[in-house]
Amino acid sequence: MDFYVNPTKKLIIEADGKTYARHAIQIPFVNVGDNYDALVKKYVLPIFQPGDILSVSEKIVALCQKRVVYTQDVQPGLLANLLCRCVAQTSAGPGAGVPYKMQFAINQCGTPKILWAAFRAAVDKLRGVHGTFYKIAGNEVYGLDGFYGHDIEEYAKMGIRIPADPDGVCNHIQKTFGVDSMIVDANALAQEILGKADTVAARMDDKHLASLIRDNPAGQVRQLTPFILIRQVPKEQAAELEAKAQADSVALQTAEQNIKN
Repeated sequence: MDFYVNPTKKLIIEADGKTYARHAIQIPFVNVGDNYDALVKKYVLPIFQPGDILSVSEKIVALCQKRVVYTQDVQPGLLANLLCRCVAQTSAGPGAGVPYKMQFAINQCGTPKILWAAFRAAVDKLRGVHGTFYKIAGNEVYGLDGFYGHDIEEYAKMGIRIPADPDGVCNHIQKTFGVDSMIVDANALAQEILGKADTVAARMDDKHLASLIRDNPAGQVRQLTPFILIRQVPKEQAAELEAKAQADSVALQTAEQNIKN
């Protein structure tokens, strides 16, 4: 099969002495309530081989599960507007620096816990320790995406929560289609394995799985490649596969630009 790689990303990665190709699978934009099984069946199953691992963005699973909140349901109050000004924006995005996200945190955790999280985060920041706010607030707050349309305009008025039962989703897909998968929350700063099929857990631990996507091959903007098919390849073929994937990516970008012009 021909491998596709997103612009600025690499096809090949090495982890624990093994060489892997990461094929970015392009699919249509996923909307709230779309059928996740249908997406796997149509776009993944035809190219999946035994031994492959499918890395899945947590956003599309959550969207299919309708795990979303809207701006009209989360009205930022005075405290949210004040606290969000203290949140530093990173290359991964503004995080809780968006008033709607901060209000969601307050609604989810309660005012006392968020005030404590903010206080502890301020103290730890002086000591060079980061991430305290999210550690105290918890995964629901840390994992909330959206309410930010800079990269994907459809997410401007929508917050996307973390998926429900990610291990169960992966096991369902494995039993239904024989596809070994993991659900990940990956960005420019970190890669977190939210869930994985039992068959994947038997093969690799979370540290090794995260190392396979440590450069976030799915990208962070509108690449429409939430599925990354990971396949071990012979080391001696790596350079050739990389060169072809990069050449194909440039050719595709050129063709798309010509169409636009």
